[in-house]
Amino acid sequence: TPDSGISLRKMLKFNLEPYLEDMEAVSAGASKEFSLEKAMQKMEDDWDPIVFNTVVYRDTGVSILTSIDDIQTNLDDQIVKTQTMRGSPFIKPFEARIKAWEERLLKIQDTLDEWLKVQAQWLYLEPIFSSEDILQQMPEEGRLFQQVDRNWKDVMKNTVRNPKVLAATSQQGIFEKLRDSNALLDQIMKGLNAYLEKKRLFFPRFFFLSNDEILEILSETKDPTRVQPHLKKCFEGIAKLQFLDNLDIVAMFSSEGEKVAMSQPVSTSAARGAVEKWLLQVQDVMIVSVKDVIQEARDAYTVDPRIRWVREWPGQVVICVNQIYWTAEVHEAIRSGPQGVKEYHEKLQSQLADIVELVRGKLPKQTRVTLGALVVIDVHAKDTVQDLVDKGVSSDNDFNWLCQLRYYWEEENVISRIINATVKYQYEYLGNTGRLVITPLTDRCYRTLVGAFYLNLGGAPEGPAGTGKTETVKDLAKALAVQCVVFNCS
Repeated sequence: TPDSGISLRKMLKFNLEPYLEDMEAVSAGASKEFSLEKAMQKMEDDWDPIVFNTVVYRDTGVSILTSIDDIQTNLDDQIVKTQTMRGSPFIKPFEARIKAWEERLLKIQDTLDEWLKVQAQWLYLEPIFSSEDILQQMPEEGRLFQQVDRNWKDVMKNTVRNPKVLAATSQQGIFEKLRDSNALLDQIMKGLNAYLEKKRLFFPRFFFLSNDEILEILSETKDPTRVQPHLKKCFEGIAKLQFLDNLDIVAMFSSEGEKVAMSQPVSTSAARGAVEKWLLQVQDVMIVSVKDVIQEARDAYTVDPRIRWVREWPGQVVICVNQIYWTAEVHEAIRSGPQGVKEYHEKLQSQLADIVELVRGKLPKQTRVTLGALVVIDVHAKDTVQDLVDKGVSSDNDFNWLCQLRYYWEEENVISRIINATVKYQYEYLGNTGRLVITPLTDRCYRTLVGAFYLNLGGAPEGPAGTGKTETVKDLAKALAVQCVVFNCS
């Protein structure tokens, strides 16, 4: 064995030349083994300064992991390196050590995967189960979540105490604890989804809301007034409800501030905290209330001067009743011959002039919006009658008349007809909103879509972006008082 006393001269005297190749092979092998051992040691040393970054979550006092991308990258690199080293022919002397190290890295990887999965679900469920109302409605899931919560707090407390990655992931039974927590969380999520499905089936408008939005609504069972911000998501036109001191609902307000009284009060206390029960009642009473107001306005139309009548009723009701009388009067004019249609066109022109004069004066904001929508509808009504005059329509079965959207009051209900399709007016409260100008293309879309609606089929307006397909469908929904939900699926 060479030592400090060996000189080159002595080495040459040993006559080692014939063994040079063998010695080179031994030397190369030793160098490779040394570099592998060094690389292994470096990998182990690299982990020493690496720690989990934690931050306290909201006001819970519980820490959560943050910025683990660097840890994940390092872990992935080292797993690849270790597996490459295990395949080296020079690893034999350290085989047991490298195998143990690989197993440890893979265990850290599995633990980290479980850890992040638990953290994501815990962050989602923690605000839900911190609501007393939800806990009362889902006691079994609440009990399971408390178990997960205890496990999570334990794991995070130990991690904060010793944040080094190697130490934190080697806590006694941490992997099993996290794996069991994930199994419980899956059970909780199943229960939560079944609970939400039940609520959606009871009050179908919940199908248009995300799980988070429904949970926000359902967690306000003690104070019904706190459901107010979410009403717009469930109802087309209701932005606010008027509550009495005993929490009975007596009126609804649109986002423009228009008020419509309920035909009968809705008792939230009778629902005993079941938000979906009194929301369903609000839906039913809303339909009855709009229908009642339309009936009252219809009776008042023949008594009050039109110029006064248009200012005394909600916008939606004014347009609906105006359309009912326009349809009836056109039928009457057609039956009285071509001269009758001409005279009726002049009457419509005079009515429109009166409304325009009214718009020019001082008006409350609500009335101005109503009259704006009424002018749009009246202009189309006048143009339609002019078209009937030009085409010499003499029968109310003429296609030029039948292809218009017409409104009738039959059997105490508003009925809409276009060509051979008959659709019941749905009485959804829409608030006081403007209406689109109706063009020949709009009319054609209406004919197709109402025909599809009548046959319980779907419609598919097609055309370039920004040409008004969605807006046309939304305006038809206003014409039929149907709730219209727009989804952007791109």
